[in-house]
Amino acid sequence: MNTVVVTQILSAPAASVSLAAGNGLGNDTGNGSSNSDHADRRGQSPRLIEGATTEPVWVRRLLIGAALAFMTLFLFVPLASVFVEALKKGWDVYLASITEPDALSAIQLTLIAAAISVPLNLVFGLAAAWAIAKFEFRGKNLLLTLIDLPFSVSPVIAGLIYVLVFGLQGWFGEWLRDHDLKIIFAVPGIVLATVFITFPFVARELIPLMQAQGIEQEEAARVLGASGWQMFRRVTLPNVRWALLYGVILCNARAMGEFGAVSVVSGHIRGQTNTMPLHIEIVYNEYQFAAAFAVASLLAGLALVTLVAKYAVEQRLKREHQPLHQDA
Repeated sequence: MNTVVVTQILSAPAASVSLAAGNGLGNDTGNGSSNSDHADRRGQSPRLIEGATTEPVWVRRLLIGAALAFMTLFLFVPLASVFVEALKKGWDVYLASITEPDALSAIQLTLIAAAISVPLNLVFGLAAAWAIAKFEFRGKNLLLTLIDLPFSVSPVIAGLIYVLVFGLQGWFGEWLRDHDLKIIFAVPGIVLATVFITFPFVARELIPLMQAQGIEQEEAARVLGASGWQMFRRVTLPNVRWALLYGVILCNARAMGEFGAVSVVSGHIRGQTNTMPLHIEIVYNEYQFAAAFAVASLLAGLALVTLVAKYAVEQRLKREHQPLHQDA
């Protein structure tokens, strides 16, 4: 575009150029801001104007102190209390609480549900983001709306949907019973509920980035003879790898901590269909506080690891985007 502008300027008549220069000079003469610019160029200091958002020092300190107090009261203290209560009776009780059969079964089921749902959502998120960002098709806005559906629907309602569809009295209940297949109150139902709750995270991280990147690089690769798979593997995927990892981290954190939808479809069968959040609820209601806080500390530890990984990916994304903004 710069070449075209330069060419147009060079090819313009001399009178037009001189007229434009005259108009610009006249505008500069009658513009106070231009005079101040000239004054700045001569070395004079511009007058400092206080911004509308500038507040006194005491106001800023008060706001920062209020924010820190709020975070300490509602975040740091409860988080620390989980670990304190978990270790209150010593390491022996702590280890016994997280290694007893029901706790191990809950941990195993939680990892299984996350290990199945996260890769499925990764594939779906990539496919949905690719379709929405790179192509125009009928129903595109509808697909975007459906992706956001788990954000607007209560997890309990999502669990009830699967009960109405796959339960014994549901649409496919008799067929599943006749073929000796069980989804509700079994592992498949837990996986389905987890997939439904977590599928927006990867797609929602990739769609804005892919839309901002445009399709120029893919078009160039297509002109050079790249196939669809080569274009995706060598052009698209490297450009979104950190955003993809960021979405996977969020998806995994939500999958491990999901309670509402899983609670509806699990049946609360101890040692079989209880995930870690459900196991914590059961033992806490039975006044086994040490066991409840011990398993809760594992979830809290996973959350802290997720935050650290999330922060590392965010910093990597900022470092990769900074050269692009400087070039722009």
